[in-house]
Amino acid sequence: MKKRFVTTTLSVVIGFSTLGVVPAAIHPIEASAATINSQNNQQAVEAKANQLIQTAKSLIGKATYSNTVYKDTYPYKFSCASFLMYIFEKNGVDLGTYNEDYMMQQGTYVARNQLQKGDLLFFDSRGGKVPNHVAMYIGDNKVIHMADPKQNIVISDLNSKPYYKDNYITARRVLPTLLPANPATKGDNIVAKTISLKDKVKMGNVNNASALRFNATGFVDYVYKANGVKLGTSNLKELMNKGTTVSRTNLKKGDLIFFNSVKGSKTPSMVAIYAGDQRIIIPSSSGVITRVLMVDYYKQHYITAKRVL
Repeated sequence: MKKRFVTTTLSVVIGFSTLGVVPAAIHPIEASAATINSQNNQQAVEAKANQLIQTAKSLIGKATYSNTVYKDTYPYKFSCASFLMYIFEKNGVDLGTYNEDYMMQQGTYVARNQLQKGDLLFFDSRGGKVPNHVAMYIGDNKVIHMADPKQNIVISDLNSKPYYKDNYITARRVLPTLLPANPATKGDNIVAKTISLKDKVKMGNVNNASALRFNATGFVDYVYKANGVKLGTSNLKELMNKGTTVSRTNLKKGDLIFFNSVKGSKTPSMVAIYAGDQRIIIPSSSGVITRVLMVDYYKQHYITAKRVL
């Protein structure tokens, strides 16, 4: 359901919110039930989906509905979207958002009669095309979801109530597009390394690798160096001159994206690592956080992207 909540884990970087934004038009990409990333394999996708389902089921009877709070410790309180974001994150898959409208723009379109475990289903009880509810398919025509304040987390048969037919919008397959390739690329390894350090590094004005203390560009330099890529600078302007320019429509994992603080300025104030499928990882004074590139702020403050791999 729609929500507004505050979290230290999902802190806002620069006085803006990712909530309440109407998504852009979705251009469906047909995907059969067997569609997989050409560099991945269906066995890995099924294993990850089963992990997600197990984590989701483990929270039945423990988590409660809330549209104002996100916490990663007991007692668990979630909206429908933050519940799914949580279980994906706990299994190493970062959706980069706790908004169902942004989730609906990730992955690939899948027809309702071709659903497979791990697919995300979107609904709008208002009769429109902007979702106010999301659930995860678990097989056998069933979904698991944070339903409402009375039911909390439940498993529902899609034929059990008219709601699931009358309010259905679409389904998106985020596995395997959010998984690393098989074998993993250097971009995959950089993204994985960055995510693994999210809760370990201290962000500030000093770069001290032994203490895992960095400023934003120092952190980027550290992560890339750990994967055999020498950027050789912790200066943001110098970093923006590295590599080759790549268009926003041709981004790949490991590309660096630069943003300004003043619209139209060519002076960078923030750098992000592209994590694939519109997700970005941002090192900032608030910590290392993940977001989705389709948020209006990032569209308006985008300067350029550089490929350094």
